[in-house]
Amino acid sequence: MSSHMVSLRRQRAGSPARAPAGPEGPAAAGAEAGRDAAIGELHRQHWTGLVRLAVLMVDDLASAEDVVQEVFAELYRKWERLDNAKALAYLRSAVLNRSRSVLRRRRIARLHSPAPIPYAGSPEAAAVLDEDRQEVHRAVQRLPARTREVLVLRFYLDLSHAEIAQTLGISESNARATASRGIAVLGRELKDLR
Repeated sequence: MSSHMVSLRRQRAGSPARAPAGPEGPAAAGAEAGRDAAIGELHRQHWTGLVRLAVLMVDDLASAEDVVQEVFAELYRKWERLDNAKALAYLRSAVLNRSRSVLRRRRIARLHSPAPIPYAGSPEAAAVLDEDRQEVHRAVQRLPARTREVLVLRFYLDLSHAEIAQTLGISESNARATASRGIAVLGRELKDLR
């Protein structure tokens, strides 16, 4: 049983908690508290934005929340090995990577399952989302994955081309060119909405 568990049991039983002996003493407890505080602050500040990013990628709120939760759990496990100053960039990159994995698993599942009956949607759902917004969303979803990622990071999260390049592991000029091409494609597809 870990020394942390023993300490918690003593606290519940009314015994004074003792700092574990050896390398897991007060210094380790302080580092763990610092990690918890830093990750908690990242969670408070960026959870919603990361979920929105994932929703734009996987087009499903429940899956998006799962992706972001898994990424935060991974960050917690890897905290000691990461450059803490780059934690937000790690989170964004990991959300994109996990979203890609979700999409790959869906594609494979679709290959091995019968085609679903198309759902026309309810009148209430149609009233909630106006047609223009739905058309823009469909146009963005039709873009190639890399182009969609760049545009989402650029215009939804308001990242610079340099930050996009760092997040996706591409050059800044590639991020700039991909964004430009994506905007041109969307402009052509959505010219009737103007």
